[in-house]
Amino acid sequence: MNDHIVRALSSDGGIRILACDIAHLARTICALQGASSTVSIALGRGLAGGALMGALLKPGQRVALKFEGNGPLQKMIIEADADGAVRGCAGNPSAEAEPLEGRWNVPGIIGKAGFLTVTRDIGMGGEPYHGMVQLRSSEIGDDLAYYFTESEQVPSAVGLGAGLDGDFQVSYCGGFLVQALPKAGESELEAVMANIAALPPLADMLQTGGPEPLLGQIFGDLPYTLLETRDLFFRCGCSREKVERALLSLTATEIHDMIEKDGGAVVTCEFCRQGYSFDASELGNLTALS
Repeated sequence: MNDHIVRALSSDGGIRILACDIAHLARTICALQGASSTVSIALGRGLAGGALMGALLKPGQRVALKFEGNGPLQKMIIEADADGAVRGCAGNPSAEAEPLEGRWNVPGIIGKAGFLTVTRDIGMGGEPYHGMVQLRSSEIGDDLAYYFTESEQVPSAVGLGAGLDGDFQVSYCGGFLVQALPKAGESELEAVMANIAALPPLADMLQTGGPEPLLGQIFGDLPYTLLETRDLFFRCGCSREKVERALLSLTATEIHDMIEKDGGAVVTCEFCRQGYSFDASELGNLTALS
């Protein structure tokens, strides 16, 4: 199947659960980034988390996640649009760390000291919402759950997983988001938390079942309604016009320096790695407009 996400609500409206499978888009994005093995795992988990958050948006909205720590990764940025588009990039895609107790050492490349910043673009000219929390463990799912609980006051559980094949390319990737809404009852919450604790390894479920069985196992015996199934895909929003607008934000002196030193400029999109070239005359025209 295509990469996709499913969203469901318990019949009494107290528990919201989303689950996704994004193996193909994670593989594509990690290849574009030239990501190392551990960065591929981190980026895959981050992309799954972004996809889950994107599915909570209204049409025309966008969410951006920035993990910024003191590790060699430097930063990781994930963006998701309400229509299912997801993209991401890493500050240092070649960062690597030795495994920790037999597990991918994602905290080792992110670093233990830093912040998760979430920006929601609500569209229609409204001011973006910014939320920030300190990195709690630098395990991406834990940090996202902490953000939801602390910054948005929505008790949440997040599970994210990614794995590589023999060629060190992403072979599976996805996860789930469980949120307790105001109508949630104590017995309902306890049942869902027990179901999460009893889940088989997430890696096994992502490789063999996909998001629908994952959704069913987390709800268990609780009746629920499937609200939506939505395709997820990679899309970059860059364009030559946007790059020109970025160059126009530079001073005339800075643009003249590019002309004098390099005879032009090549601006590379950090998400899709598309390069946009500007020769000296084109930069000169931009100077006249700035």
